[in-house]
Amino acid sequence: MDDNPLLAELQWVHGMLRRDLATVRRLADEAAGGAPARALQQGVRKLQSNGPLFQLKVNCLSYCQFVHHHHQSEDAMLFPAVRRSAPHLRATVDRLEADHRVVSDLLDQVEGAARALGGDDAEIRAKLVVALRTLSDRLLEHLEFEEGALGPVLKTWKRWPFHG
Repeated sequence: MDDNPLLAELQWVHGMLRRDLATVRRLADEAAGGAPARALQQGVRKLQSNGPLFQLKVNCLSYCQFVHHHHQSEDAMLFPAVRRSAPHLRATVDRLEADHRVVSDLLDQVEGAARALGGDDAEIRAKLVVALRTLSDRLLEHLEFEEGALGPVLKTWKRWPFHG
C-alpha cells in the first residue's frame, strides 16, 4: 500500500475487488467439484451470507455490479481528469478504457452463469468457474497495470479533482 492517500484509496478498492474475487472463485470451484452445501458454508460466511448456491449467485452478481460501477466511475471521472493533468498518458488511458470494455463483457458472462445457478447442474457450475477464471485473469492484470500506470499521476494530486 502506498503512502499517497489517493493511490492508497485506489489500491484499497482494488484490494477489496481482489479478495472478493478470490473468495467467489474458490466457492465456485468447490461447488463445481460437487462440494455439498455444508462444506461451502464456511466460505459463504466470509461473504457474510448463507444458503450456498443462492448466495454464491447473489454475491457473484453483486460483485459484478460493483466492478461495473467502479469502472463506469473511472471512465466518467478519473480518466478525463488524468487526460487533463497528464496528456502524455493518453494512450495509457485509451488502453484502460479498452480494458474496461473487455472486463465488462467478461462480467456479463459471469453474471449470466451466476443467474443460471440454482440446482445441482454440474455444467452450469463449471460454466461459472470458467467465467470467473477468465475474468480473474484479465481483471487482475488490468488492476496491476492501472495502479502502476496511474500511480505516479495520483501521487501528484492532493485530492480527487472531480470532487470539487
